[in-house]
Amino acid sequence: MNHNKKKLLSMLSTAAFAFLSLLVLFPVVAGALASFRPGRELIRRGLSINLDFSTMSFSNYNYLFSWNADSKKYFMWFKNSMVLTLLSVVLTLIICYFVAYGLSMYDYRLKNVLFFLVIATMMVPFEILMLPLYQEMIDLKLIDTTAGVILPGLCSASTIFFFRQYMISLPKELLDAGRIDGATEFGICVKIMLPLTKPAFAAMGILCAMGSWNNMLWPMMVFRDSDRFTLPIGLNTLLTPYGNNYDLLIAGSMFAILPVLAVFLCFQNYFIEGMTAGAVKG
Repeated sequence: MNHNKKKLLSMLSTAAFAFLSLLVLFPVVAGALASFRPGRELIRRGLSINLDFSTMSFSNYNYLFSWNADSKKYFMWFKNSMVLTLLSVVLTLIICYFVAYGLSMYDYRLKNVLFFLVIATMMVPFEILMLPLYQEMIDLKLIDTTAGVILPGLCSASTIFFFRQYMISLPKELLDAGRIDGATEFGICVKIMLPLTKPAFAAMGILCAMGSWNNMLWPMMVFRDSDRFTLPIGLNTLLTPYGNNYDLLIAGSMFAILPVLAVFLCFQNYFIEGMTAGAVKG
């Protein structure tokens, strides 16, 4: 009886997850199919998974890669997003690693208080901080600059929390062994402990990259010059009261998925290992 119950529960859970997977995949598949149809078909029929090959072609992608005025704008936005994401991910991971290292590897007064303050920032919605941050960027003269977009998110509380939870499970005896061998504190941090946190770096790198790549609200507030727009902002400008460029919008949106998908596929093993370790260790 117990075996039958377990088998039934397994089947029900599999069916439930399969249904949820279909819900998640539907807009992606519908968008991919729409990218092979003219924009007028999207206006007339909306997003669907109807396989009408008579209306499907590679014309949207030919237009995307034709290097005309619209195509040049798209790849300028694409380049801006790549640079912004790369800088944001690298700097965020480095800064958050060192903060988490200090919160996990050393014992000192107010250590738990500092960690609580870091966690407390996660409870404040970004919409509340948005206007003070914007005024701060004005005072620092960082409006319409890449630094103005990147700086507010460099010390991410969620990334610090994940790194700290991962590192508190690492043996502190490694620090003593490094000191005995004559390594400096910085050398221990970088040469001994950092390689052990590769899964955490991979997991947080993917999540930070996804967040930065898809971020639209804050960059839209900071950037003024259209030549600095990131891909989400640029694609949004294709929808106007005077006309909508759906041909470029749909094909460009589908092509924009590829960088994040490639990052995930390259680091998926580290991602799973890092997320699992971060969940159960500590």
